[in-house]
Amino acid sequence: MAYKNKKVTALLPMKAHSARVTSKNFRMIAGKPLFRWILDTLMMSDVIDHVIINTDARNILSENGLNDGDYDGRVTIRDRKAEICGDFVSMNLVLEDDIKAVKSDIYFMTHTTNPLLSSHTINSMVAAFNNGLETGANDSLFGVNQHQTRFYTPQGEAINHDPNELIRTQDLPPYFEENSCGYLFTLDSFSKKNTRIGTKPLLYQTPALESVDIDEAADWFMAESLLLRVAEGTALPES
Repeated sequence: MAYKNKKVTALLPMKAHSARVTSKNFRMIAGKPLFRWILDTLMMSDVIDHVIINTDARNILSENGLNDGDYDGRVTIRDRKAEICGDFVSMNLVLEDDIKAVKSDIYFMTHTTNPLLSSHTINSMVAAFNNGLETGANDSLFGVNQHQTRFYTPQGEAINHDPNELIRTQDLPPYFEENSCGYLFTLDSFSKKNTRIGTKPLLYQTPALESVDIDEAADWFMAESLLLRVAEGTALPES
């Protein structure tokens, strides 16, 4: 399945504890545990060869029917080392541990909390990243949301506009929010800074309805309403 003779490995870190939405990775949502949504999508992708799950919850995954070697051997579960467990450990340390253990030409990192990301978008992200690699324009990629609205500091100071000149919001300069839907990088780009975002990243705008990220309880309900449509076989409108 290698994409243009390059092995693409997905990194899907998953921990047992969740601070804001209790046990969210394993909670049922629209008919199956949250983690299954993105995992099944990765398995449907035409470009993903292998999925690595770095976790402190192997037993919980097993209770939910996922074991090492599932999906015809395309899933590997790695037990997270004690020194990189906890809520305040940088995700870059977890990724570094996986990269050292699993060789690949391209790494695609995503989260269980982005359950609406589609295989079509994943495929497009990999293609855009590979093009950037081949041309030398980019060494990494990350998903973003574009915003054209009026921003203020906590002190009420305007950031990107003049309150005395109310131009249309669509005419304001765009700002881009890192949305955590996906990160693409290589061993070389990661090694330069020990981060998933390299020195020449491509900002990739993911579809709005695929970019819901579950951080708070409100996010859960928004994602659930959309996933119920997907579960019924209703395609999300293009955005």
